[in-house]
Amino acid sequence: MQLTGAEILLECLIREGVEVMFGYPGGAILPTYDAMAKYPQLKHVLVRHEQGASHMADGYARASGRVGVCIATSGPGATNLVTGLATAMMDSVGIVAITGQVARGSIGTDAFQETDVTGVTLPVTKHNYLVMSAAEIPYVVHEAFYIAKSGRPGPVLIDVPKDVQTEKAEFNVENYPPRLKLPGYQVPKGASDEELQAAVELIRQAKKPIILAGHGIMMSGAVQELRELSEVSGIPVTLTLLGKGAMPESHPLCLGMMGMHGHAACNNAIQDADLIIALGMRFDDRVTGNLKTYAPHSKKIHVEIDASEINKNVKVDVGINGDLRTVLGQLLPMAPHKSHAEWMNQIRDWQEDSSEREILNHYSGEGLLGAQVINDLWRCTDGNAITVSDVGQHQMLEAQYYPHQRPQTMLTSGGLGTMGFGFPAAIGAKFAKPDEEVWAVVGDGGFQMTLAELATARQENVDVKIAILNNSFLGMVRQWQEFFYDERYQSTPMVNPDFCKLAEAYSIPSMRVTRRDEIEEAVAYARSIKGPVLIEFVILAEEIVYPMVPAGNDLNNMIRRPKPGENQS
Repeated sequence: MQLTGAEILLECLIREGVEVMFGYPGGAILPTYDAMAKYPQLKHVLVRHEQGASHMADGYARASGRVGVCIATSGPGATNLVTGLATAMMDSVGIVAITGQVARGSIGTDAFQETDVTGVTLPVTKHNYLVMSAAEIPYVVHEAFYIAKSGRPGPVLIDVPKDVQTEKAEFNVENYPPRLKLPGYQVPKGASDEELQAAVELIRQAKKPIILAGHGIMMSGAVQELRELSEVSGIPVTLTLLGKGAMPESHPLCLGMMGMHGHAACNNAIQDADLIIALGMRFDDRVTGNLKTYAPHSKKIHVEIDASEINKNVKVDVGINGDLRTVLGQLLPMAPHKSHAEWMNQIRDWQEDSSEREILNHYSGEGLLGAQVINDLWRCTDGNAITVSDVGQHQMLEAQYYPHQRPQTMLTSGGLGTMGFGFPAAIGAKFAKPDEEVWAVVGDGGFQMTLAELATARQENVDVKIAILNNSFLGMVRQWQEFFYDERYQSTPMVNPDFCKLAEAYSIPSMRVTRRDEIEEAVAYARSIKGPVLIEFVILAEEIVYPMVPAGNDLNNMIRRPKPGENQS
């Protein structure tokens, strides 16, 4: 049958399993928006800024494991997606962005709202397309979705000129999906026998092994395999920021988060280990600290879907380029059954030292701590909520004080560190998981970058709860200024709006909390309402997130919270 390019595009999205799109209309994409009226099964969510659309698609993808979709017009609409595309690229999240473009005959003339968006986004997408005929659309869309979700996932952009959207072409429903034509794109699968034998031998010899579990555990669906490997071989697991949820944090072999603001016991264990098994993680600088002194006593095994990550930052003894779930499935029958009592006793000693420094165990001040807010939110939600954070102190506090037991329940911008990510991504997550409780945990700085999406939340009546940790500072930057810039707080104090009045302007219920004994009531109030609710937690400006590995320092050279009665070293 003959359809317009816009109709073909929407037909293809339906056949790729798309149910919801996040977008903003404009001139160059109007033919596609006009065609949407014929496809009511495709839900379109009107955002208030295209960056919000890309973050919503990202949050949808992270929460669901499916490909998220965002849509924008040409020029500024397309360029407003770039931050979200870069966020997804750094964190290996599969989204497809569809942008309008000026008509084919106007490309290269600097026409109104023309931008070379494929050129602009080349560094921040896994692949992108400029579609030059309506007949190409089925092949492009199917390839785009396959590339976005296969191998190491990532964002793919499809740029469609306006006249391609109106051009008619034949669309054969029975021939969809078309055959993939990607001879240069090969997705690795399993490990060789030699690689498996070498890994098993290192595991057998190790007396102080540790597993570093990253985002790839969940993206490959290897959560159960990770747990089995840990339990069979008696190897403790530490998690990257994006790896939280890969193993229940209540598990006795789960040590929690590693890295710059990770648990001291994790960092000490990594530095003292004689074997590191890195699974689906990329040894980024926030995890390693000083590369020259990183884990100096250990042999290293690295299993990773992206071959370019193996030996990129950290040289390893056994590098396996393959799908993590497949490789672990091969390794498990061969894994030695061991326990490491002496090694675990050492780790428990380090954990006990951290417990003695824990502020929740001895803080008696009158002000409200962000750590108290997150810890009480965890308790009030029984640890079962999906939490979506921005970037900064509140993000690290969420990672430290909200233990996650299930995969894909902590969503945050890890690699790019995108302020403004949390609230729109939480909206996307709620569309992906409508029966789950979703909290956007944001700072006063990051929230103001995308707060226009309050209108989206209200218009769609999205049941997302917003917890703003308001310290009237750019808190993490202020912390660095305190430690490393002689307390010169340049451009970090903030004059904020009245967030509750702001919520009222959007007809969103709200509450302000200034004391810890008000937290439980506020959370209960938010949970009692079907729809968006904003809770402002006014917290101390001077709170510090401990521990902290200064940039470029050894991983175990941490600034620690003093024990009671102890001076800061």
